[in-house]
Amino acid sequence: MLMHKYQVVIQWSEADNAFVAEVPQLPGCTAHGDTRQEAVRQINQAIQLWTDTAREFGDPIPEPEQEPISLA
Repeated sequence: MLMHKYQVVIQWSEADNAFVAEVPQLPGCTAHGDTRQEAVRQINQAIQLWTDTAREFGDPIPEPEQEPISLA
């Protein structure tokens, strides 16, 4: 199995009272957790499900971008 390494953005959500993780390159690929570590575990599962589903339906899977993200 080919493992992709996508950029993940994790931020605290007051509305959800949780850490929310998202993969900007994979539309709709989000997850959350009570801790950053849990959000990372959940987003790794979400990435796998996203790519498995895309593969199943013959949809394109974006290659991971290698450019760093700037944080402010």
